[in-house]
Amino acid sequence: MSKRNKIIYWVSTIWLALGMVSTGGAQLFKMKAGAGGEDMITHLGYPIYLLTLLGIWKLLGVVALLIPKFPLLKEWAYAGLFFLTTGAIYSHIASGESVSEILPALLLLLLTAISWFFRPTDRKIISVHQ
Repeated sequence: MSKRNKIIYWVSTIWLALGMVSTGGAQLFKMKAGAGGEDMITHLGYPIYLLTLLGIWKLLGVVALLIPKFPLLKEWAYAGLFFLTTGAIYSHIASGESVSEILPALLLLLLTAISWFFRPTDRKIISVHQ
């Protein structure tokens, strides 16, 4: 892996982790305002108890991405973060919200894709049947 790719991977992964930890923490503590907060979730038509589940999933996803080894777990974490972010984007679009409301989820989706694409070989599942 080239030095450039390693830098891209770590910068995108750290920003992704920070974004997921901040929104996941806000959801776990059921903060009223902000990205993924209680006001937004109810505005989108979801029940408040969903905040706890989303917060836990985000934090567990970050842990899975940052710990060494466990490439299969990392693949599941990337998939989970992809589903979380695309679900958020779709919810905002379906609610008729402005682009500025969609941008945070879109940024997290982009960071998820970049981190996944540039992940080092030791964080990938390598097929033995090639």
